[in-house]
Amino acid sequence: MKNFLDDNFLLPNKSAERLYHDYAKQMPIIDYHCHLPPDQIAHNKQFDNLTQVWLYGDHYKWRALRANGVNEAYITGNKSDYEKFEQWAATVPYTMRNPLYHWTHLELQRYFGINDLLSPSTAKKVYDDCTAKLQIPEYSVRSLLTKMNVEAVGTTDDPLDNLEFHQQIKQDGFGVKILPSFRPDKAMNADDIGALNSYIDKLAVVVNATIDDYDAYLQALKQRHDYFAANGCSVSDHGLECIYADDYTEEEIRPIFKKIRNNHALLPLEISKFKSAMLFEFALWDHEKGWVQQYHLGALRNNSSRAFRTIGPDTGFDSIGDFSQGRALSRFLDKLDSNDQLAKTIIYNLNPADNEMMAAMIGNFNDGTIAGKVQFGSAWWFMDQKDGMIRQLNALSNLGLVSRMVGMLTDSRSFLSYPRHEYFRRLLCGLFGEDIENGELPADFEWTGKLVQDICYNNAKGYFGF
Repeated sequence: MKNFLDDNFLLPNKSAERLYHDYAKQMPIIDYHCHLPPDQIAHNKQFDNLTQVWLYGDHYKWRALRANGVNEAYITGNKSDYEKFEQWAATVPYTMRNPLYHWTHLELQRYFGINDLLSPSTAKKVYDDCTAKLQIPEYSVRSLLTKMNVEAVGTTDDPLDNLEFHQQIKQDGFGVKILPSFRPDKAMNADDIGALNSYIDKLAVVVNATIDDYDAYLQALKQRHDYFAANGCSVSDHGLECIYADDYTEEEIRPIFKKIRNNHALLPLEISKFKSAMLFEFALWDHEKGWVQQYHLGALRNNSSRAFRTIGPDTGFDSIGDFSQGRALSRFLDKLDSNDQLAKTIIYNLNPADNEMMAAMIGNFNDGTIAGKVQFGSAWWFMDQKDGMIRQLNALSNLGLVSRMVGMLTDSRSFLSYPRHEYFRRLLCGLFGEDIENGELPADFEWTGKLVQDICYNNAKGYFGF
């Protein structure tokens, strides 16, 4: 029987152990997609206590707390930070077999050197010890990044952002690259005409121009795309239920935009055509600049209308959706590819039922110009746990080249999430190690170790050019 979270955690045999310890473990981290707040990095924030760095904004933990019967006052409400931590400590023993149990204790070990299991009996000691460490310079947010051997971070930024914090970080000469990503979801959200008009009005102020027609709107957004590029951005990202790829003409989109500006409700087909047009334009700009474009597909958001009204969006009430993905995704990629305007592309899937479809789809548009030009992205959100990661890796291995994968990302708002890269690397080495032990792969550790290092770091380094 192995000990919990020992050096060979998740490593099922000697081959896996060798691959992880000799090859994967020491590789730097390129976290090319996350939601870390750049202002906190710019100010090198020092957190007041463990709750602030660990529980604020963590939807995964919030969902577990609610499932354990914890009142919302202890989650997003007005209870004290320590009272909130007490509830988390009481919940952790009930998270066994949920990835939160692993992540919680990995984070306590890797950042704070704490090997105690978190429970009500250890809560006070863990909280006090970690909070004390968080007061020293070695636990500022910049130090937390360097402690985990992070080389580059891609944040997620709205086109209206002035990127002042990224500029400040660069001027400071911080050793970790903190790079913006262009996330224009709000700019194409024609489902909410009021919110979209408000967004367009704010954009008009930012670019100091009148936006009363579709051409002016595209010009303004293109100006922001150019601005992001001038500030080191080379990645875009889209969080969508599905790809929008309706046929349309600009003559159709112009009156639709007029209806938006006049606050007239759109028909469902008009909404879909508008989104299709915007998505295609963004993709053209990405290709023009040689960016990497990312598409996170399949989230069914804000399922609880009660929670949306009382707490707001992005508070842990999203879910896996069962949207039809294949045909529209094919149409979208093909439209770009047919005119040689398809940028490097990463597709993330949230519904595991679509894994094989996604893994097969990317192979249709890899054109031999770049190794792994179109990627099946790592297991995302609800899938970035042991079973989800293994299923994604197996689907990609069976239908594509896992050896060309650009590896793991945190997709997190927390500075304590970097052990997720370790988690991924251990599972990756476990898969290769099992194949070696079973005689399904040769015991060529020099070559297989190189492939593991490529997946962990080298592929992303070359693909993104950070």
